[in-house]
Amino acid sequence: MRLTILGGGGFRVPLVYRALLSDVSRGDSPITEVVLFDRDRRRLEAIGAVVEHHRAEHRAAHGGSGPPVRVETDLETALTGCDIVFSAIRVGGMAGRILDERVALAAGVLGQETVGAGGISYGLRTLPVVTEIARVLAERSPDAWVINFTNPAGLVTRAMADVLGDRVIGICDSPVGLGRRAARALGLDPATVRFDYAGLNHLGWLRGLYHDGRDRLGDLLADEAALESFEEGRLFGAAWLRALGSLPNEYLHYYYMGDGAADAGEATRGEQITAQQADFYREAPGRPREAAALWERARLAREETYMADNRRAAGGVERAAEDLDGGGYERVALAVMRAIARDEPARLIVNTRNRGTIDGLDDDAVVEVSCLVDANGARPLAGGRLSAHQSSLVQAVASVERDVAEAVRTGSRTPALRAFATHPLIGSVPAARALLDGYLRAFPALAEVLPRP
Repeated sequence: MRLTILGGGGFRVPLVYRALLSDVSRGDSPITEVVLFDRDRRRLEAIGAVVEHHRAEHRAAHGGSGPPVRVETDLETALTGCDIVFSAIRVGGMAGRILDERVALAAGVLGQETVGAGGISYGLRTLPVVTEIARVLAERSPDAWVINFTNPAGLVTRAMADVLGDRVIGICDSPVGLGRRAARALGLDPATVRFDYAGLNHLGWLRGLYHDGRDRLGDLLADEAALESFEEGRLFGAAWLRALGSLPNEYLHYYYMGDGAADAGEATRGEQITAQQADFYREAPGRPREAAALWERARLAREETYMADNRRAAGGVERAAEDLDGGGYERVALAVMRAIARDEPARLIVNTRNRGTIDGLDDDAVVEVSCLVDANGARPLAGGRLSAHQSSLVQAVASVERDVAEAVRTGSRTPALRAFATHPLIGSVPAARALLDGYLRAFPALAEVLPRP
């Protein structure tokens, strides 16, 4: 099967290729060719050098080469004849991310890539692009599957599913990371634990930890030492987690502890990452033999500083060593690929259409829930009624996502303004007007997406 990676010059692409190599080592990898697509050839050269280093290492250690890799800068060529697409693009690049963050901060609200104002701006810019990608894919490779990692993941997954149907599955590493850490805190092997997780992307809760037929979440909530032995326990505090009766996704820190997270740190996360990766992208194309070492150094710096402002606001929470290995999204992607290609049912937390899974949401809303994934796609297993508190947040953010999609579909600024004004992390019309005006100034092309009042 041919795998096409959109955003092939993206920094974390080597993690996906390393995961593929681990599958090759077992002798049953479904992926036989990899295509890296990116508009930026220099970024492709830098990442290509790292991937080739990992491929050579694998060949030396195991005697066989991994899937061959080719690079493409033409979208139609990259998508023609592919079987699986891994979408990890960033419309506007890191410069766009920084503007998303800075315009929000200038308006006095949280400056974050996917949560709040920055996520709305990012969605308004990204939905037209991914919709066009989906149309090209439908024409060039109508039977291909899409594994979406492009943010905002829920919005983008829904936009692509509107064109491609159920052959689009969104992924995120945050829920599985939360589940792994919670299981380890109880002394359990995460591979033996079944997770009940439900919500939206970057807005969900772990509601059950089932081991040997028994839900162990109550045991964890009752054990303060165990609860505060892992990252989310320290971020939110044992008392608050007991009050919730569940374990929230780390991104809910922006909602629950927003005052501390909104203004901590002088550089935005986009500015941090740009600085961390600058040497790699500048030097790797001309120093291919050193590219992997340059990449690894930048990768560790990125992982060590992930959500650093939140951890400082929570009193200096440190990341555990096992959380510095790349986050795990590449393993989720590989698990989805195997489930689809081999028809090997796998229980995974992914983003898919709601279809009645979570009460009160539209059937076409994209939810992040525990699913059974196989050659037929993702079928939700968890869901039902959220708590009143969980439901209120989910309903509010789902409404914002509907308004963003409507704004892009109709070209009208009115639903975009409504999305900003009604988001729980913004919550005022004056701030919403300042944000919409600020993003229109920062991104002149946004006026083409939203030409109407």
